[in-house]
Amino acid sequence: MTTSTAPTPPSSNPRPVVDAALAARLRAAFTAADFTSDGCLDLLGAGAYAALARSETVPALRATGGGSARETLLRLFLLQRPVPRAAAESAGLPVEDCLAHGWLTSDDDRGDAGAAQGGAGTVRATVDIRPYANDIAGSDDAGDAWIVSDLGCSVGGAGGIGSVGGVPRAELVLGVGGASTTLANITVRRPVRRVLDLGTGSGVQALYAARHAAVVVATDVNARALHFTRLTAALSGLANIETRQGSLFEPVPGETFDLVVSNPPFVISPGGRFTYRDGGLPGDELCRSLVAGAGRQLEPGGYCQLLANWQHVRGEDWRSRLAGWIAGTGCDAWVVQREVQDVFEYAELWLRDGGDHREDRAHYDARYQEWLDAFEAAKVEGVGFGWITLRRAPEGREPVLVAEEWPHPVEQPLGPEIERWFARQDFLREQDDAGLLAAHYLLADEVVQEQIGAPGAEDPEHVVLRQNRGMRRATKVDTVGAGFAGACDGSLPAGSILDAIAHLVGEAPALLRDRAPEQIRLLVEQGFLIPAALDEAEDRAGAV
Repeated sequence: MTTSTAPTPPSSNPRPVVDAALAARLRAAFTAADFTSDGCLDLLGAGAYAALARSETVPALRATGGGSARETLLRLFLLQRPVPRAAAESAGLPVEDCLAHGWLTSDDDRGDAGAAQGGAGTVRATVDIRPYANDIAGSDDAGDAWIVSDLGCSVGGAGGIGSVGGVPRAELVLGVGGASTTLANITVRRPVRRVLDLGTGSGVQALYAARHAAVVVATDVNARALHFTRLTAALSGLANIETRQGSLFEPVPGETFDLVVSNPPFVISPGGRFTYRDGGLPGDELCRSLVAGAGRQLEPGGYCQLLANWQHVRGEDWRSRLAGWIAGTGCDAWVVQREVQDVFEYAELWLRDGGDHREDRAHYDARYQEWLDAFEAAKVEGVGFGWITLRRAPEGREPVLVAEEWPHPVEQPLGPEIERWFARQDFLREQDDAGLLAAHYLLADEVVQEQIGAPGAEDPEHVVLRQNRGMRRATKVDTVGAGFAGACDGSLPAGSILDAIAHLVGEAPALLRDRAPEQIRLLVEQGFLIPAALDEAEDRAGAV
């Protein structure tokens, strides 16, 4: 997914050719053979299907030797194996047109070792095609789609790949990876007018956005990436995606969007070797520039959601660093740091991704030293990875910024919970202590209580409330807080519940009311308590 560095020139003869009519015929053949995400999972089984994400294809090859149409298509487009031309035709492919338009190549025309391996009368795919289910979280809207990427890049990424068909590694277009799936899962999905997919790559985010937006603008610095996005859109039957070449927000000057999504080339590296991963700017400057410029591109209430890396600089708190990025954008922000790697782990990870471990030792060591020199010069001690969600703050309101570390498992898709988090921030911003006590609350679904203490003790040392949904948080409360949360069913205002608890425990109601608002704010912000007014509003929106 690429955004920065100098734009790459378009190819004079891009292959395969984008042809809507042929794409529709391919889509019909794929659908008829059930060459879909669910169909491939059913055919391979969970184990072999999961192995593909680890770049292991042997289990899938063992499961696709029967010669059915689905097995043929899976071997041809997902495993990149040659198949007999007759088998491809039996699978419903218009082989002659696919050859003419560059989707397939014939081994009959190759006088090399590859032709000998495939054999006479065999055909090969020129691109990876991965079936993909781009379901929209929180709705019944589901659809089959197909992601088109460079050969070798749809299964397990591009780790160690040098070049494909004469295309330099720097210009390769990757398919679906863990990062793109994460971003798709955390994105807020609601019907909107315009979406910007910044750094679209093979079009994964644009594919999702096209299901709930009238228009999607997909941008990239890599002309090949934009061509692959058009292939993905055509093959998936989506006509509302337009592509533009350029870096960051340059292709959309003065335009605004309801949603901006970006899986940018966030890798912090000493040089821009690979367009799809390296931003080409010093340190974490690319991610900073993206965040700093997002507010100007958002409609009121619009969201910007991205994945990012950020430097942990000696003597500087990472939260302060991110706050500096966000200041002045006019946006509320929720930053979640999911992982931190020291500089050695980080360099080793991306050296392996670049295939440097396959070179001679002197080459590898020199590259490693280059990374460490760059980090030392910038006083970088580690690199954080996480999610950043921005939302244009309500007019005239002071923006809210929450930056937290949360390396624990969460429930995916998380997009609906992220939207609810911002709604709760709006509620809390508008309430003083009296307003909090006057409001009605509901205990969130699937919250459980754990009592911690010595065996046989009359009272627990403390009580933990734990969520089994959303962020799956846990928070410590006292017995009064636990009793209050358990009594929140929306029927009584918080103040009345507290008065009743004060009577039961023999405490002055005024004292309990004085100290309760702080804990109520925490429980609302973290999603343990839902203001009844927000719950009713969500129900009305769902009904519409």
